[in-house]
Amino acid sequence: MFYRENGQFKTTYAADQQIFPIAQDRIAILAILVLAFVVVPMSVSDYTFQAVLIPFLIMALAAMGLNILVGYCGQISLGTGAFMAVGAYAAYNLQVRIEGMPLLLSLLGGGLCAMLFGVVFGLPSLRIRGLYLAVATLAAQFFMDWLASRAPWVTNNSSSGSVSAGQLSIAGWVIDTPAEKYLLCLGLLCVLGLLAKNLVRSATGRNWMAMRDMDVAASVIGIRPVYAKLSAFAVSSFIVGIAGALWGFVHLGAWEPAAFSLDRSFQLLFMIIIGGLGSIMGSLFGAAFFVLLPLVLTHVPHWLGLPLSTASATYIEHMVFGALIVFFLIVEPHGLARLWSTAKQKLRLWPFPH
Repeated sequence: MFYRENGQFKTTYAADQQIFPIAQDRIAILAILVLAFVVVPMSVSDYTFQAVLIPFLIMALAAMGLNILVGYCGQISLGTGAFMAVGAYAAYNLQVRIEGMPLLLSLLGGGLCAMLFGVVFGLPSLRIRGLYLAVATLAAQFFMDWLASRAPWVTNNSSSGSVSAGQLSIAGWVIDTPAEKYLLCLGLLCVLGLLAKNLVRSATGRNWMAMRDMDVAASVIGIRPVYAKLSAFAVSSFIVGIAGALWGFVHLGAWEPAAFSLDRSFQLLFMIIIGGLGSIMGSLFGAAFFVLLPLVLTHVPHWLGLPLSTASATYIEHMVFGALIVFFLIVEPHGLARLWSTAKQKLRLWPFPH
C-alpha cells in the first residue's frame, strides 16, 4: 500500500518527464546513493573493494555501453574487449607521452579514441546486420590483439608487452587506497549512467530503438540509418573505452593484451543478455550476477565442508554459469531487469490481483 503513484500530480512537462516519476523511487535512489558514497567506504574491507565492488562498477559501466549498442540499437557486437583495450592503451599513451596529463583527461581521451575506433568498425553496419555484423565486429578484436602485440609504440616499446599505470591523482588528490579507487569508479558510473539514461530517453534514443525494431520502416519515416547506427557505435565505444581505461588503471594497475581478450567480449555480451537487453538497470544486474556468482560458488563448498580442488571448483563454476544462462534464456528471456520491473508492477497493484 506504500508504493503508489496515486495523488502524485504533475504540473509541468519537466516533472512529468523526470527519470523517477514516483516519489518512492526518488527516495530509494537517494538512500542507495548515500549508502554507496558514505556508508560503504567507511564499513567495507579492502578485499571487498578489490575483489567485488571495483570489478562490479567497471563491468557495469562496460555492460551499459554495450547495452546501448546491442539492446537499444540492435547492432550485435563481439568486439567489446577490443574497444576496452583501445581505451586502456590510449589513456596509457596519453599519460606517458604528455607530461602532467590529468587523469580525467586521460580517461576521456581513451574514451574518445575508442569512439573513433568503434565508428570505423561500425561502418559495416550500414550494409550488413545480424550474424554478419557480429563477424565484422569480431574483426576488431583480432585487429586489436595483433596491434597490441606487434606495434611497439602501443606499449611504449615494452619488451614484455605489458604496461603499468602510474600514480592516480586528480587535482592533487592521490588515489591510492581501495576505497578511493572505488569512489572514483562509482562517481564515473553515476555520471555516465545518468547521461546514458537521458540519452536513451531523447530523440536520439528513440531513433536507436526504431532502428532496432525495424530498420526499413525507420528509414521510411525519415530516420537516417547512417546517423542512428554510427551514433550508437560512437556512444557505446566511448563508454566502453572509459571502462577499459578504468579496468587497466584502477583494477589491474598493470596489464597485457590478454586482459582484453575475446573472453571479455563474450562475458560482457552474456551480462546484458542475463541482465536485460535495452535496460540501463539490466546492465547493473548482469554485472552483479557475473561478479558475485563466482564468489558464491567458490565459498559455498568451503562453508559446507566439501573438499574441492581449485580445478574442480572452476569446472563446477563453468557448468553452473552455463546452466543459469540457459535457464534465464528459457524462463525469462528479457533478463533480470524484467523480473525487477514485474516486481515493481506488482507492488503498484498490491493487494489487488489484477
